[in-house]
Amino acid sequence: QVQLVESGGGLVQAGGSLRLSCVLSGSILSRFDIAWYRQAPEKQRELVAAISTGETTTYVNSVEGRFTISRDNTKNTGYLQMNSLKPEDTAVYYCTVGGGRITGGKYTYTSSTAWGQGTQVTVSS
Repeated sequence: QVQLVESGGGLVQAGGSLRLSCVLSGSILSRFDIAWYRQAPEKQRELVAAISTGETTTYVNSVEGRFTISRDNTKNTGYLQMNSLKPEDTAVYYCTVGGGRITGGKYTYTSSTAWGQGTQVTVSS
């Protein structure tokens, strides 16, 4: 059974940093693309960042240059380093694994196989 467990969320002041981790059990991480989504109150879940099995990455415009997604297949773990956090980054962050495609040099995360339970990130002003 594939399971994902996130950690690393918390309360931080604006301008601060957090690193989220996502540990996969029941399968081998190197087989999957990894993505981080977030959902703020009364808003739709949005894709924040994704990384392919070949380590191609994509980010939503609002976090470009502040967030970095990475993976360590030897630890079956994915990461989301979040710097220069803003109050509007406040949300529940979810890790997911699945697949994507690269077309014309552009990487798109397309489908999920499993989701974590989410971790709360709160950024105070």
